[in-house]
Amino acid sequence: MANRDGHRRFGNIRKRESGRFQIRYPGPDGRLRTGSTTYATRTDADRALTLIEAQIISGEWTDPERGKILLSDYSESWIKERPNLRPKTIEGYTWLRQRHIVPGLGGVAVGKLTPQMVRTWRADLLANGVSVTVAAKAYRLLRAILTTAVEEDKLLNLNPCRIKGADNEQTPERPIITVAQVFELADRMADRRFRTLILLTTFASLRWGEVTALRRSDIDLTARTVRVREQLLELDGGEMTLGPPKSRAGRRTIGIPSAIVPALTGHLAEFVADEPDAFVFLGKRGGFLRGNNFRREAKWADALKEMGIKGLHFHDLRHTGNTLAAQSGASLADLKARMGHDSDRAALIYQHATRDADQKIADALSARVETEQRKNDGGTAMPVPVS
Repeated sequence: MANRDGHRRFGNIRKRESGRFQIRYPGPDGRLRTGSTTYATRTDADRALTLIEAQIISGEWTDPERGKILLSDYSESWIKERPNLRPKTIEGYTWLRQRHIVPGLGGVAVGKLTPQMVRTWRADLLANGVSVTVAAKAYRLLRAILTTAVEEDKLLNLNPCRIKGADNEQTPERPIITVAQVFELADRMADRRFRTLILLTTFASLRWGEVTALRRSDIDLTARTVRVREQLLELDGGEMTLGPPKSRAGRRTIGIPSAIVPALTGHLAEFVADEPDAFVFLGKRGGFLRGNNFRREAKWADALKEMGIKGLHFHDLRHTGNTLAAQSGASLADLKARMGHDSDRAALIYQHATRDADQKIADALSARVETEQRKNDGGTAMPVPVS
């Protein structure tokens, strides 16, 4: 705005030899900036200065010089500056950035990114054969990076990632199996040490990394609970590392159905060392259990083929357990706590979940198992074999 003597109290305007008008103004740090564009009229330049002054006052101003950093450089720093990320997450982010973000947008200055650029980038990914699932993961990563650019570093006024539904992976429904099939699959494992692995994973709704990280002290057969406090991760280079659970909600204590306690008792006695820190599930040679080694030693594919089941992954055992738990009539809060899910709503949900409610889920699962066993045994309940 101009003062009465014709001089502006904020910034100044000068006419260039071209006849266009250029603006200069002090940033919040007092350093003078020159406008990145020129204007056809003094009035247009005056309006631009008024807008910039309002943005500085409201805290919404972005430094055009800082916004010149390329997305490839900014995104690389963004990943490095998050030390609390799990190693597997860092690997995933790095791969998505290098494979799907940098090739299309890496050469663009962060401050120049627009919604149209993001829409074109995503459309190109899908047109080049990238799956909806991977495109959604890349979009979510880009949106998170640019959220930091907007909210913390003030490189942009608004996040250009505004495509509705672009973050939805639209993954197909995974298969689930019946209680009877869970026990049959467990019995068909080529190595008996994996029988209880199948049962515990399913009926405690555990992730692969959670169940393979369990130690003897995490199993309480008297209270019929299993405690999840860490997970085992296999990095792309083959390194095995122990880390925290997938989310804050991942640290939890889960009720175990009484129907599988005999199997757990036998497994601990036969395959697990007496030390409290001894791992519950290891490979034949006593090393950490890797996914490929498990499938080979257990002859997973052969077992599924003999049962006539197609497309079942190990993670689908957790999906099966979650489904059975939901069918027990448990509330959403109790299910969220049992499954170890974390979300914006989770903080309000977890305070309502109790161990008693979780044990009711375990009891319902146990009753379901015993009912299935009576059906298969001609009406006579049989104990679950130890191994």
